[in-house]
Amino acid sequence: MALQEKLYTVEDVWQLGHQPENEGKHYYLIDGELFWEMPPGYAHGRIAGHIFRYFLNYAEEHDLGDGSVETGYYPTDDRYTLLSPDVAFIRKENLPPADHEKFVPRMPDLAVEVLSPSNSLAELRRKVTVYLANGTAIVWLVLPARQGVEVWRADADGEPQSEFVARDGSLSGEQILPGFSLDLRRLFPQT
Repeated sequence: MALQEKLYTVEDVWQLGHQPENEGKHYYLIDGELFWEMPPGYAHGRIAGHIFRYFLNYAEEHDLGDGSVETGYYPTDDRYTLLSPDVAFIRKENLPPADHEKFVPRMPDLAVEVLSPSNSLAELRRKVTVYLANGTAIVWLVLPARQGVEVWRADADGEPQSEFVARDGSLSGEQILPGFSLDLRRLFPQT
């Protein structure tokens, strides 16, 4: 849901998020336009939590970097864009200091967005273009109802390209998490 009265900045969102009346609201920005999302439900949170755990376990074992959940990221040269992926991974050489309190002044190397009833696929695909235009190498759009994931990357011309990986497939960490593989049956068990 868009909430537009002015062009908002990263600093505005930080202030809004710390006001008691906004507790539980998740804000993000695209080109100064302010949006908020409802907190995720169980199925969404379960999938995001599992992905985070798999990232973290693999990254720690191979000393590759660190992950985060629902953390704000913004391009270093753009105070009007702020996204908060459900799960993010940052390579070791790109990590902020461990005690960094505010939003991260760069986009994650790999971002994960899980589609939930409170947002649309069009909204998530809009975020994909923002991630890829600002340095994120891979974006996974998890589609629970389809039991699969759209994997997005920028092509040689910088244009977003996707491929769909179904429940019987697996996701690769590619150059971001070399050697990492996630069997999608782990995210989408038979019901």
